[in-house]
Amino acid sequence: MLHKTIKRNLIIFVASISLLVLGACSADGLEVSEASSKDEGKGYPNGTIEMIVPASAGGDTDRNARLLARYLEENLGVSVIVQNVNGASGSVGVDELVKSKPDGNRVLFFHNNILINQILGLTENTYEDLKIAGISAIDKGNGVVVRGDAPYETMEDLLQAAKANPNKLNMGTSVGAFTHFQMLDVMDKAGAEFNLVDTGDFAERNTALLGGQLDVVPMQLGLVQDYLESGDMRAIGVLSKERMEKFPDVPTFVESGVNSVFEKFFFLAFPKDTPDSIVTTFTQAVETATQNEEYISKAKGFGLDPQYLNPEEAEKLISKEADNYKEINEKQK
Repeated sequence: MLHKTIKRNLIIFVASISLLVLGACSADGLEVSEASSKDEGKGYPNGTIEMIVPASAGGDTDRNARLLARYLEENLGVSVIVQNVNGASGSVGVDELVKSKPDGNRVLFFHNNILINQILGLTENTYEDLKIAGISAIDKGNGVVVRGDAPYETMEDLLQAAKANPNKLNMGTSVGAFTHFQMLDVMDKAGAEFNLVDTGDFAERNTALLGGQLDVVPMQLGLVQDYLESGDMRAIGVLSKERMEKFPDVPTFVESGVNSVFEKFFFLAFPKDTPDSIVTTFTQAVETATQNEEYISKAKGFGLDPQYLNPEEAEKLISKEADNYKEINEKQK
């Protein structure tokens, strides 16, 4: 009888211990689960970051991305490599980023064209399908250039010639891109008609302008600074709110009587499901880079305004510009 009692008590004791162990394991498992959720993205970055640039090498987008990447590497402690993914006015690169794994190892560096592509139906993806990580710079140097020997000394001269000869002056743009929307707005507000010619990227436009196939091209002035200094090209207007420090002698379109302002923002973004902790780490590195005196000096040398906007500020600006572009597009219908 005593033996049975001891055996029964032993079984009860073992069962009690098992329940306690199972309970502890369950509690530990819950804690681990919660910790995993909180620590998602912890240790980032832990390897090379690929910066997708939906533009060809050598242009302003590529140039600005490579400049920023250099200082991001210093701040993040890992390599940041630029990968040019061109096609469909940047839509191919954006689509590739959207489909990427949300681990922070791929980031998009792009500009206003993401809005235009969606408006024109080139893609279903827009900025709302991304997790914005801020804006690193705003380009206020988008202007209009002619050959150095052209008869147009001022923007007023060019517009007068265009009004007198509707659709006769050839203007090189990338149809459906940022420069295209710029000139649609300018023509609407100036009451002048140019023959818009799709001439591809900036290098092809330069060649066509200097070769006499084009009369005028919209261009980021920093890209053609050497031509401006040599006299092979002449800048006759800039689409900024105020004259640029880099090109103080170039009047704004507003000064020339055309109330058109187009400033290009350069933003960074991750796939939508990227953990907030990763985005926070990255955007802090962007902010630090834009405060670096060496970066600021080099960016201004390109005609850039290296100002940082956090994700919330960036989305507000992007949303505002989206409304502006929709309005411009509606006028063409």
